[in-house]
Order: sequence, then structure tokens, then C-alpha cells
Amino acid sequence: MKTLTLLLTGTVLSAGLAVAPAYSQGSTGDASPVEQVEGQPPAEGNEGVQAGEPVETQPANAPDQQPAFPEQTRAPQPADMPEVAVETLAEDLPQLWAMEFLPDGRMLVTTKEGAFHVISAEGEAGTALSGMIEVASAGQGGLLDVALAPDFETSNRIFFSFAEPRDDGNGTSVGRATLNLDDNGGGSVEDVEVIFQQMPSYDGDKHFGSRLVFSPDGDLYVTVGERSDDPPRDQAQDLDSGLGKVFRINPETGEAVDGNPFADEDGAQPEIWSYGHRNLQSAALDAEGRLWTVEHGPRGGDELNMPEAGLNYGWPVITYGVAYSGEQVEGGITSQEGMEQPVYYWDPVIGPSGMALYEGEEFPSWQDAFLIGGLVTTGLVVVHLDEAGEQVAFEERVPLDARIRDVRVGPDGAVYAVTEDPDADTSAILRLTREQ
Repeated sequence: MKTLTLLLTGTVLSAGLAVAPAYSQGSTGDASPVEQVEGQPPAEGNEGVQAGEPVETQPANAPDQQPAFPEQTRAPQPADMPEVAVETLAEDLPQLWAMEFLPDGRMLVTTKEGAFHVISAEGEAGTALSGMIEVASAGQGGLLDVALAPDFETSNRIFFSFAEPRDDGNGTSVGRATLNLDDNGGGSVEDVEVIFQQMPSYDGDKHFGSRLVFSPDGDLYVTVGERSDDPPRDQAQDLDSGLGKVFRINPETGEAVDGNPFADEDGAQPEIWSYGHRNLQSAALDAEGRLWTVEHGPRGGDELNMPEAGLNYGWPVITYGVAYSGEQVEGGITSQEGMEQPVYYWDPVIGPSGMALYEGEEFPSWQDAFLIGGLVTTGLVVVHLDEAGEQVAFEERVPLDARIRDVRVGPDGAVYAVTEDPDADTSAILRLTREQ
């Protein structure tokens, strides 16, 4: 195993960990070699930032835009930051998208090409599980997120999101299956069925989202993208469209949960929880059981939100940042009556993917903080909320010199980060612990 210590107290140092190089085709929010890439090049020059100063020191893409309130962007670093040791637990894996811990400590991972694999606690990868249905893996598509059913220990059921090929294009869908594993790292997924489809379909290969999060009541939140292109991205504002939404569904039926905000509104899709989103690839519950998300913005304007029932989060009518061309998005406005402000935004972007609430003993200073994967910042972004749990008090960065696609907290309290190298179609899994 390769091990490296990152000294994060009082300054941010470059990791220099050669596990999966940052994708270098210009800008990289969620990239593949055949598409317009997102975000912008990894920022440099953040070294030497002192506690109490913002970790982001690079100029904004939209310098004339002003935050709606002081805590909305460029939060300071905390005074105390841990020393982090990083080891490569597994490498030379197929390109991964998500990871979930099984009760026995093994890891269930999804691959972009459309397969499930099981990784042992020692980092050994098993063969692809049989029985999986077809996925559309071009561009930003593939087999996306995976979540264990709340009753997994008795049911062995899993839920997954994926880019589904359809006669009239493709779209993000949610499937359900039973996991049947053997003792050799292999096995199968059985009784596979699609329980929910984002509609309408669209013949594109970008902005599928997607993350799956179970609520404390056992409902399933599903985040999706608005498919990027103009049109149809403006459908993020339409309640009769499933583009650019957070859904709340019943995992047993795939239908809307009773009490959803638009269940009784004529013409609206009843599964919608919130709308006006761009491309949601990070989602997690906080310590109080509330849903939080991070979505890819344009060039500048990645957003942290706490999506609430029935609210409109603005895309593409309002946004921070600018288009990839450098031009304004829509009218270049950042606020409008009836549309929500993000709790926090990043300009330059972080390229968010994967998100976990830290709960464990390994990193006491991270307790109840959000850990967010950075595709552009090539590391972890640690977001500390204030005492009220409503605004960002501190932000710190853990450089890993790799695009981070997903992040999970292990049963041992260590942090596990999934890297990706789109050029080589490979991934690694890193294990982060506190340097003693």
C-alpha cells in the first residue's frame, strides 16, 4: 500500500499522491473525452492559506457578482485541522461511480460501464456480478449511485440509479434488485426491476445526476440533472417535466410519497420534491435527518442547498458564475423573487461528486461536517455548518491529486474516497485516517 501524510494544520499542502491523475482536458466538472467538459482547471496557489482566511484564493469567474449574505461563499478555514494519512486500498479498478459499505465491511461499487463489483475490506476486487440490466454508458451516463435498503440485513435489497437506454433517447432511472453474494467476491443481482423513470426521455449524454438517499422515514430521495443542453435545460423550471429535480418516492411502489408538495397540482409530476436544479451529483442527510445536496453549476456557481418541499432553486433563470463560453447565463442575474438562494456557492467551482456526513471517532474535528468529493479540486472539500446547522461556518480542503467521484465514511471511522481517471477508464479507492 502507498501511504502519504498530509499536513493540514494551518496550511494546505499539495498531496503529490500519484494514484489517479486529474483529468486535464481543459475544465472538468464531470468530464468524458467526447463531451463538453464542466468546471475549469484545478486551482493553484492555495498553499499557505492561514486559519481564518478563505481556502479559495483564485479570482472568481464572475467577479461582479456579489453574495446575497456574508456567509454564502469563501468561508474561512478552521483553526484546527487534522493531519491526514492516505493509503491506496485498491487500484487498477474499472472506472467507478459510487461505493456503499455492506454490513460485513465489504464494499459494493458501481462501474460506469454498468456492472456491480464487491471489494473486500483488504482491497481485493471480485468479478462483475451477473444479472445486471443494460445501461447507457456514453458520455456522463452509466451505472450511477447505489444504496442499501433500510432493511438490507434481512432483505438483501439494493437500489441503484442509472442512465437507461430507451427507444426515444435515454434518461435517469431507479432500479431495485436483490443481492446474492458468494464467499469468493462474486455473485449476482436478482429480481432486477425498474421502479422509477425520469421523464421525458432525451437523446443526449450529459447531466444524468444522480444520488439516492433514504430519508429517516424510509422514503427515497432521487436527484437528477436537467440534461445540460439548451433546450431542454429550461424544463428544470417546469413541474410537468422531470428534468432538474429532486424526487421523493416510495421505494416499494416507485410512486410519489403521500404529502409530496405537488401531489394534488394538475399537470405536475407528483414525485417532485424540489425543482430548478442543474446537475445534482452529491446528496446526504445531516445529523437532524434533513436532505442536503451539492449540484454542478456552470463555470463558477456550484451550489450547496438544503432542498425543501415545493421550493424553486432557480436554474437556469438565476445562477452564480457564467457559461462555459464566458458569457452570462440567461440574464446574468443571481436572485429573483420566488427562487431560493443557495446556502453556499463556489466560484471557482469544486466539481462536486459524492457526499457524506462525517460521524465517527477517527476525525473528531470533522464530526457532523459534510465531506464532498472534488472532481475539479482533486480532493475532499470539508464543509462545517454553524451551530444552527443552516449556514457554512468553515471550509477546508484535503488535496489528493485525483478526481474524487464518491466519498463514504467506513464502519471504522476512516474516510474512503473513490478516484477516477477518465483517460484510462480506471479508479482507485483511498483510505484516509488521522495521523497519530
